[in-house]
Amino acid sequence: MKKGVSFLVTVALMALASSLASASDPSPLQDTCVAIDEPKDAVFVNGKFCKDPKLTMAEDFFSSGLDKPGNTSNQVRSNVTTVNVDKIKGLNTLGISMVRIDYEPYGQNPPHTHPRATEILTVLEGTLYVGFVTSNTENRLISKVLNKGDVFVFPIGLIHFQFNIGKTNAVAIAALSSQNPGVITIANAVFGSDPPINPDVLTRAFQLDKSVVKYLQSRF
Repeated sequence: MKKGVSFLVTVALMALASSLASASDPSPLQDTCVAIDEPKDAVFVNGKFCKDPKLTMAEDFFSSGLDKPGNTSNQVRSNVTTVNVDKIKGLNTLGISMVRIDYEPYGQNPPHTHPRATEILTVLEGTLYVGFVTSNTENRLISKVLNKGDVFVFPIGLIHFQFNIGKTNAVAIAALSSQNPGVITIANAVFGSDPPINPDVLTRAFQLDKSVVKYLQSRF
């Protein structure tokens, strides 16, 4: 009898542990999702509302145009063409999206982070210097030079970048583990926020003269 009770207790504890291990909050699909008491006032349900499955068609899962280079006439000399849930409605709830990135010679995808996705990048043309920085316990730079056909992974939430170190244009395709991964370009967010962050905060944080901080804020 004791063995039977012991066995049942063991099974129950294993089931509880399994339940706790698999339980988690749903992944955030937007920057904020403030709770409201009145459903009639809701706009999103942590992402998108769903179409009636009976009305689903092939066009819900289709997009075109990734064969066309993006416009790189900008300060960073690169362009990101995004294919996420806003482009392909059928991506809703599937947890994946992708981008095409075009780089002029010495163009870059500047330091940024995706708060909701890991990224896996494949170089189609050119040579890229890429890397990411680990969290504050070490702030270690993990970097590598990639050539055509090479693949590199940027872990979720970590600051990363790509820089075309070649003398010709470069092209990469990246997949991301969210239908809406989000992107925070560090310089834009810190020096270009609206309204601006108090310069005193940035002066101390970056150990810069206030005039330099104000200049950077004017640039973004």
